[in-house]
Amino acid sequence: MKLRVVLLIALCALASACQTLSKEECAVADWRVIGEQDGAAGYEPQDRFARHVQACTKAGVAADQTLWYQGYQQGLPRYCTPLNGLTVGSQGKGYANVCPIDLDAGFREGYDLGRIHHQKKSEISSLESRIRIVEQEIRDDEELIRAAKADPREAYRRIDANRWKIRDMERETGRLQSELRRIEADMDDFRYSYARS
Repeated sequence: MKLRVVLLIALCALASACQTLSKEECAVADWRVIGEQDGAAGYEPQDRFARHVQACTKAGVAADQTLWYQGYQQGLPRYCTPLNGLTVGSQGKGYANVCPIDLDAGFREGYDLGRIHHQKKSEISSLESRIRIVEQEIRDDEELIRAAKADPREAYRRIDANRWKIRDMERETGRLQSELRRIEADMDDFRYSYARS
């Protein structure tokens, strides 16, 4: 019974988190403005509008698709810039392929560079996390030795092996950080070239 209540609460929370507009917002909605904001945020149009319809149907309000779509098309060029592509990619966000053909190439150029940056930072973060785990394993083994709860030869063997692992991971981290600096220099060049145009 308790599990059912917890699941029900979780589903309600999830449903409200997915809801794009409140009942009050639906009642006073300017669909052109909402569409423009959605376009400027790069939302996938069918899914986003369907969520608005779902939210406002519950509130007894009909969503105006024509006005929303007009606004969406007006907002989209603000999203589809090369510099915004760089920002979106470097934040690790997805791209819903919403940019018109004439803006897509520039957006993707920035997006792809940003994605490489995000990926490299994630790899470094993952390695640093693994280093911390292995360092903790060394501390645990040292504690076992101090407390005489482990065969010292075995524990020292593990410690030595873990220290070698850390050295290898630190070398790899250094290599990735060097690559990251090159990518960040490319990003600076990219920003500079588009800031001038």
